[in-house]
Amino acid sequence: MNRENDRENVGTGINSGNSNSSNEFDVIVIGGGPGGYVAAIRAAQLGAGAGSRVCLVEKADLGGTCLNRGCIPTKALVASASALEFVKRLGDFGVRAGDGEVSYDFGAMMDRKDRIVERLRGGVAFLLKKHKVTVIKGKARLTGARTVEVELEGQQATARPDARPVRDGETGAQAGEGTVVLGAGTIIIATGSRPVIFPGFEHDGETILTSDEVLNLREVPGTLLIVGGGVIGCEFACIFSALGTKVTIIELMSSILPTEDKDIQRLLSAAMRKRGVQVKTGIKITSIARVDGQAVATLESGETVVCDKALISVGRACNSDGIGLESAGVNVGRKGEIIVDDMMATSVPGIYAIGDVTGKTLLAHVASAQGIVAAHNIMGGRKQMNYDAVPACIFTAPEIASVGLTADKAREHGIEVAVGRFPFAASGKAVSMNEVEGFVKMVADKETDRLLGVQIVGPHATELIAEATLAVRSSITACEFAETIHAHPTLSEALMEAAEAVHGLSIHSA
Repeated sequence: MNRENDRENVGTGINSGNSNSSNEFDVIVIGGGPGGYVAAIRAAQLGAGAGSRVCLVEKADLGGTCLNRGCIPTKALVASASALEFVKRLGDFGVRAGDGEVSYDFGAMMDRKDRIVERLRGGVAFLLKKHKVTVIKGKARLTGARTVEVELEGQQATARPDARPVRDGETGAQAGEGTVVLGAGTIIIATGSRPVIFPGFEHDGETILTSDEVLNLREVPGTLLIVGGGVIGCEFACIFSALGTKVTIIELMSSILPTEDKDIQRLLSAAMRKRGVQVKTGIKITSIARVDGQAVATLESGETVVCDKALISVGRACNSDGIGLESAGVNVGRKGEIIVDDMMATSVPGIYAIGDVTGKTLLAHVASAQGIVAAHNIMGGRKQMNYDAVPACIFTAPEIASVGLTADKAREHGIEVAVGRFPFAASGKAVSMNEVEGFVKMVADKETDRLLGVQIVGPHATELIAEATLAVRSSITACEFAETIHAHPTLSEALMEAAEAVHGLSIHSA
């Protein structure tokens, strides 16, 4: 096909552009999140970086949502909340830590979160500089299939529209405002996503919050309404309930975490209620407004729920508007997602898109994987994305992780399955840790014994899923997994036992 030939010519024609112009680059990446900066670095590693021929444009902070307003800051707070809960349980381990009540400093927790984010953001900047990637701070917009206009910000702003972009290691151009037009051999769009706000939800960023603003709180709310029982909502429910907040989750679907295995849904719902979280499912909120400094939600039934703060966590929207896609002729879907193939190429040869803006799997590690695929293809390789073995992690209490198909999903595909389950209550390591809540479930094709999926809820589930991901990706059988010797005593033995249970042969589970 002509499109494929054009794409191959783009990939193998790197360094053929006008290298005499300081505004010409082999690769321009728009967006510095976990997809964008990874793509930029990989392109540089593969040869596009000689003489700073890779440029990354970011309008805000390097690291994107994940590092600045998502994965990392929330995990920092999860760690603080977990430490607090562990200290409260020291007596269970025969440890005495004084007679006074355990307390916490929320301000110090937030300061620690900020320090972690700043440190890792600096690490990203260092890596980009090491690989000679030119970083420009500003708002990028496509003006064609090979040109990007950047509205410069901060020290990099200039009064001259033909200004040379700032190179790594430089302090910036003259102060002022202006734009610069960059030429590109290839463009990678990695603009990410943003929280969705429904009409009738009077989001003000102070009382009615999204996941962006909740990370800037300086005081713990006495009561918190969480609209949406998905991953983000459940994680914040665990964080704030550990700090003593009375949390209410309202979810439109019949269960929280509606995409997860049903056994996991039931277990987490019970765990939430045990923590004092009120979970209301199958309920629609028609409006939320700020009234007398509080968040007031009106339900479809006419009932109202009043809390100090409300967190709106009902999904994310693609950041595809206002970036000039129409000027370049890039096709988008009905939800604003940029349409790409498995090589991360868009409808326009030479323009690729990665991460949340593609509307695929909205996970940071997927964005990074897509960025690597795009960079290799740009540099003349031929890689394709495979979404069959993507691990998903939820940092609730207990943790949840999964990969591949659940039993129900496999049956929907017409596959007869065999399921093995092993409870952490039967794990010697879990018992010694006093963390026995949860289980490992393995789903195998009954005919071939090939592992189709693994679901884990329990201690360190988000770490244990790595082994299961490799197993699913490698298409090994439950029997092969079970015959792989696991160290004792470890939590990973639970995976081995679950694999044994596929054939009814688990030793330590009745």
